[in-house]
Amino acid sequence: MLRSASVAAHHPGLLLGLGVGELAIEKTATTLPASIRELALYRVSTRIGCSWCVDFGTMLQHREGLDTAGLPGIDDYAASERFGDLERLVIAYADAMTEQPMRVTDEQVAELDERLGHKRVVELTHVIAVENQRTRFNHALGITSQGFASGEACRVPTS
Repeated sequence: MLRSASVAAHHPGLLLGLGVGELAIEKTATTLPASIRELALYRVSTRIGCSWCVDFGTMLQHREGLDTAGLPGIDDYAASERFGDLERLVIAYADAMTEQPMRVTDEQVAELDERLGHKRVVELTHVIAVENQRTRFNHALGITSQGFASGEACRVPTS
């Protein structure tokens, strides 16, 4: 069982709400390329320090066939050749949204809007905000890695 779900199960109503919300996001947040979405989610997880989220997110990226080789070097994204200009913008935006207080600038949003379009910027902003919620919940309650990325944990069903 997913540790995050077993902890949330202590409040069945919230668990149901979380499940419905996650399903809705999965079905509707489909305009961003998976590589951009998952990169932003990974960055939030690493910034907050949620090992469960990093682990689970890495597994999902492997499943989607995404290149994860550059992820360990994400802290040096600004100087790394592994990340393109758009990826650097997305990582910086995820950082700005995750900072307390937030430090998102109009220029960041305008540049992302120019590159991605309105709908994708709204989606990107939403998934970053949701990942902030997930990671803060898991981190605050001590939910740690289950070994998904390494294959040491039970396999999560694909459907």
